[in-house]
Amino acid sequence: MNVISKLVAILLTIFLLFIVPLSFNFERQDDLVKMTAQNAVTKFVDSVRNKGYITPTMYNELTEELGRSGYSFDIELTHEQKLYYPVYTDPANPNTFTGDYRVHYENSYSTQILPILFPNNSLPKNNKNRLYKLNAGDYFKVEIKNTNRTNATTLRDFLTGGNTGNPTVIHIPYGGMVHNEDY
Repeated sequence: MNVISKLVAILLTIFLLFIVPLSFNFERQDDLVKMTAQNAVTKFVDSVRNKGYITPTMYNELTEELGRSGYSFDIELTHEQKLYYPVYTDPANPNTFTGDYRVHYENSYSTQILPILFPNNSLPKNNKNRLYKLNAGDYFKVEIKNTNRTNATTLRDFLTGGNTGNPTVIHIPYGGMVHNEDY
């Protein structure tokens, strides 16, 4: 009985002296990466909203800042273009215009935006054809999620004997209305 209690005491000591501080350090690392990612996304989105366009350089700076963390991220860009449609009582007759307009948002995502920024041909980075333009009144949003398992998640799964399944610890959505058209 004395041997078992000493073994339990040693295991508890190891757990409290090494595993708990290690877990806190990994959690702190996730928090620091989240703050860094939040700053990078905020800087990028605010720049796009104030300028009214996205350049390949701006997008590359975002991915480089996120890449410095050592984590991998899924980046989803969303552009909601504001469109106005006139309202007619009879759409076939232009004389039935009611004087009202219906606002509609048409969405473009990363799959439509990135080919404009990074076409297959060899255009220089500062070429005007590689500029993705937005209009004042449109909405622009960036959503990032980490895709890798962080050290904190791995340690937590090891200690609990389970697998959380979802590696996403860092999820940052940020966006707003485009203020300017500076192109």
